[in-house]
Amino acid sequence: MAEPVVTRNGRRFVLVEERRWKAIQAEVERSEHTLLPEYPAADAKGNRPAVAYARVSIARKIITARRAAGLTQAELAKLAGIRQETICRLESGKHSPTIRTVEKIDRALKQVERTKAKANAKRAVRPVH
Repeated sequence: MAEPVVTRNGRRFVLVEERRWKAIQAEVERSEHTLLPEYPAADAKGNRPAVAYARVSIARKIITARRAAGLTQAELAKLAGIRQETICRLESGKHSPTIRTVEKIDRALKQVERTKAKANAKRAVRPVH
């Protein structure tokens, strides 16, 4: 069955059940970053460009930590107080973050880690009857 199409201000929209939309979003998030950015190629002497290497290293660490925390780019951005587009640019490995941005992301990831640790501790300490 085809989804209903609505036109508003000359733009076409497809109406999708919310449950299905959330499943689509989750699938897109999983498939968008299945691969980590590649490190830059080494020259004939085996040297790699330092700045490009640092960008990719930071990108890979952010992606890995975000995934381990179970967060989307949008969720991490909201917790860190930065724009989702900033997370996307950093995770591409083509942009250099400021120290302040790295600190915000680090604080947000540590906050999630602490919250999960507290939740796990509460589950582990249950009264025995």
